[in-house]
Amino acid sequence: MSKKAFDKIAAGAKEALEIARGNAKPSKLYIPPEVSVREIRKKLNLSQDDFAAEFGFTINQIRDWEQGRTRPLSGLRAYLMLIKSDPQAVLRLLRNSTAKKRAAKAA
Repeated sequence: MSKKAFDKIAAGAKEALEIARGNAKPSKLYIPPEVSVREIRKKLNLSQDDFAAEFGFTINQIRDWEQGRTRPLSGLRAYLMLIKSDPQAVLRLLRNSTAKKRAAKAA
């Protein structure tokens, strides 16, 4: 192993230790490889149809994800993490965006 590779590994290990101790925040966004759409939807007490309509998904996406036929790709997993973390903030942003588009069309 080259010294350069070793130094990168050592720096990563040191950063991980500092993050684990609470002395630092991760420098990169962590997007988990799997997200339970059903868990998020049930936490919000929404049907598949309502969840899809509220957050801009298709019903087929929700069904496929929940039945394990497909899984959300990284950008969608990040969006689902935001929904899980603060669904009201996401809804507020979506509704504000829709209201602004309607106002712009009317003008």
